[in-house]
Amino acid sequence: MEITALGEAATRRARAEWFTGVVWQDPIIEAPDPARIRAVKVTFEPGARTAWHTHPLGQTLHVLSGLGRAQAWGGPVREIRPGDTVWIAPNEKHWHGASPTVGMVHLAFQEHLDGSHVVWLEQVSDEHYAREPA
Repeated sequence: MEITALGEAATRRARAEWFTGVVWQDPIIEAPDPARIRAVKVTFEPGARTAWHTHPLGQTLHVLSGLGRAQAWGGPVREIRPGDTVWIAPNEKHWHGASPTVGMVHLAFQEHLDGSHVVWLEQVSDEHYAREPA
């Protein structure tokens, strides 16, 4: 058993090439082999969002607070709220983030396949992000 005490894993600002706006990440776990899980608490300031991306083994999001948006490629922009859990299928192109006026915090869980957790793609345009949720 291993316990990571509060403060041992520092909060880090998310990389600008993968996110629009201010996003903070708090690592929860990156389990050693043969386990494959990675979990992160992600805090999006209003208007912040991921770039389009995929996960080789899928991703689960669980919203803790605020108001967010998520979209799979070709589908409608969806609103997500505290208590909502979102499953994104393996290799499904998608993005997620805060609403334009309210921040959001979610937990993100994904597993790696041959060391890869995520494939980052193009940024979500401001025009695309501004679409009203379905």
